[in-house]
Amino acid sequence: MKFFEGSSVFKYPWEQVAQGLWQRYPNPESTHVLSEDTVVRKLVGCQLHSKRLLTKTNRMPKWGERLISARNVNVIEESVVDPEKKEICTYTRNVGLTKVMTCVEKVTYKPCPDNPQWTVAERKAWIDSKIFGLGYAIQKFGLERYKKNIHKANTGFVYALNRLFPLFPALVIDAPSDPTHTHHPTLGERKQRLKDAARETAKRAKELAQEKAGPIYAACEGVKS
Repeated sequence: MKFFEGSSVFKYPWEQVAQGLWQRYPNPESTHVLSEDTVVRKLVGCQLHSKRLLTKTNRMPKWGERLISARNVNVIEESVVDPEKKEICTYTRNVGLTKVMTCVEKVTYKPCPDNPQWTVAERKAWIDSKIFGLGYAIQKFGLERYKKNIHKANTGFVYALNRLFPLFPALVIDAPSDPTHTHHPTLGERKQRLKDAARETAKRAKELAQEKAGPIYAACEGVKS
C-alpha cells in the first residue's frame, strides 16, 4: 500500500470554502467529472452529513488498457461539516474497479493556524492494489497520478471560489509540491474556460448516457421478440 500526506492553503475564509465545496463543478480542470448526485444529506446535531456519488472518466496508460476496459468509474464522497468547530472532513473512495486498485482519501478543511482568514486542507490518501505480480506497479502509478491530480483539483477549486467570491485573490499554496502558484486569470479567461469545461462535461455525459442506453434498448427489443 502507498500512502500520501500533504496540505494546501487556500487564501479564502473557511466559510467561503465551505460554500464553494458544493459548487466546485464544473470548472476548467474537472472535465473528467461526468456527473454528481447527492444520495444522502441530513443533520446530526449541529453537523451536516452528506453522501454523494460521482462518475468520472477513467483514463489509463497503454499498459493499463489491457487490464481495464471500463471507461468510467464511480466514486463515493462522504462528508461531515461542523460549523461550530469550523471543520469539514471529506472521505472519498472508488467503488468501481476495486479489484484493480483502491484509492481512499481523507481531507480536512479548517482555518489556517498562520492566518485565520485562510483555510488549510490537510490531505491523506491510501492507494492499494491486490493484483498478483502487478500490485506494486499499479500502486506506484496510482500514487503518481494522485499527486498530479491534487494540483488540478486545487486549481479547479480556486477557480470555483474566485467565481463565487471575485474580490478575493485566486491563490492556493500547495505544500510541498507547489508553493508558488499565483496565476490570476482574467474575467474573460475565466468565463471562456468555464464554457469549455461545461461543454466538455456535457459531451462526456452524453456519451455515458448512450453507453447505458444501449443495453437497455437491446433488452427491450428482446422482450418484444
